[in-house]
Amino acid sequence: MAPVAGSVFAAVPQAVPVAVFQLTADFRADVDPRKVNLGVGAYRTDEGQPWVLPVVRKVERMIAEDTSLNHEYLPILGLPEFRANSSRIALGEDSPAIQENRVGGVQSLGGTGALRIGAEFLRRWYNGTTVTPVYISSPSWENHNSVFTDAGFKDIRTYRYWNGATRGLDIQGFLEDLEKAPEFSIFILHACAHNPTGTDPTQEQWKQIAAVMKRRFLFPFFDSAYQGFASGCLDRDAWAVRFFVSEGFELFCAQSFSKNFGLYNERVGNLTIVAKDADNVQRTLSQMEKIVRTTWSNPPSQGARIVATTLTSPELFAEWKGNVKTMADRVLLMRAELRSRLEALGTPGTWNHITEQIGMFSFTGLNSKQVLFLIKEKHIYLMASGRINMCGLTTKNLDYVASSIHEAVTKIQTPA
Repeated sequence: MAPVAGSVFAAVPQAVPVAVFQLTADFRADVDPRKVNLGVGAYRTDEGQPWVLPVVRKVERMIAEDTSLNHEYLPILGLPEFRANSSRIALGEDSPAIQENRVGGVQSLGGTGALRIGAEFLRRWYNGTTVTPVYISSPSWENHNSVFTDAGFKDIRTYRYWNGATRGLDIQGFLEDLEKAPEFSIFILHACAHNPTGTDPTQEQWKQIAAVMKRRFLFPFFDSAYQGFASGCLDRDAWAVRFFVSEGFELFCAQSFSKNFGLYNERVGNLTIVAKDADNVQRTLSQMEKIVRTTWSNPPSQGARIVATTLTSPELFAEWKGNVKTMADRVLLMRAELRSRLEALGTPGTWNHITEQIGMFSFTGLNSKQVLFLIKEKHIYLMASGRINMCGLTTKNLDYVASSIHEAVTKIQTPA
């Protein structure tokens, strides 16, 4: 049989660009001096520049000067002191699960890697079935759906989360969807600073959520990408995860150190596993090792060493918490300043949700036409959903952004 003429890749379709990275590419290509990037989820200083945390600079020098270190492979599951201390800051110093030796960790390629490894394990081994529904909040980080789909889950559903009318949490819809979910369903929960809405349940609402999940035998898979970065307090941002552990849940928690250490390109993540007992943890980790072996085989050391060194030194740990609070405080300030400017301008609608939300992102309530106006006419780049990265705001561009939002909302009214 004669070979087919042309490339063997001729049938490969062009993929749709990843929205947030395409937005950044469009921003970079824009030559307008007024341009503002409120898209990509990375911290920026008031000068609009990436910030290398001072504690990270210090630890990098320590690592470079430590002649005992080398480039040998790490264990498949990662640097032991990184894994143990990552789980410790997620679950707390006095966690009963840690004291009872029923916690394990898997070093991963960022928070996404932790989600993917967890998803792959659950698809293979969770509750003896591969047809378990996975529930993702509506809306959610766009990668959640893709990670679980690519891991082989066939039944991915959404649960109600955002109430567009009140610009807040739809707790009633959330609880109703928990009640209706089949027993043993998997729920992806944002530990803090929900992406993209910036709206978290209160502690009382988390207790309601946990009560239903416990009664319905639902499995919590937390995504913790912003611990410390949301409120400036590590313990406050980990409250939900720790409460679920105290209620006796088995759970997964995907941790990312991209934001709170500023280690975006080091891809430092950890999957914390909480099980019923030590035997369950060890058997789970043995299967995680098999999955890692065929995925990335062995994790990189640099970022993990930076985190582990920081978390195991009382002095460095205290300095890191101060660095994290610096970032969190700047975000809180930008929220307050943007709200005050919009209210001073008399911008139609209510803007209290900007300061009631938390973390890096704000779900502004701007519609797609208003967003398009801001991009095309004002050179202000934000996601089509109306989500903005508060770190993209600075004292230099706040007035311009606020007046532009005011113009967008005034000219293009939101449909009733």
